[in-house]
Amino acid sequence: MIGGDTLPTTSALRAKVQGGRLVLDEPTSFAEGTVLELVVADDDPLDEAERARLDEALETSLASAREGTIDADDLLAEIAHLEPARG
Repeated sequence: MIGGDTLPTTSALRAKVQGGRLVLDEPTSFAEGTVLELVVADDDPLDEAERARLDEALETSLASAREGTIDADDLLAEIAHLEPARG
């Protein structure tokens, strides 16, 4: 929890365009009728291995925050002061 709110969880799903439509064939726990916002990932500077490492690190950080082994407010304050990576 951060400031009394819970962190949103995100899931990456893959879809293909077929006949001008997005086709998604992924198992999901979303309820029938759930509306999802899809974002095109073409501009992602990370390759699949880097993205997997980042996702794992984020999951580990969230687990630490949930377990109380890291203070989420302190972590967010530290992240806010980081310089963006330069490619």
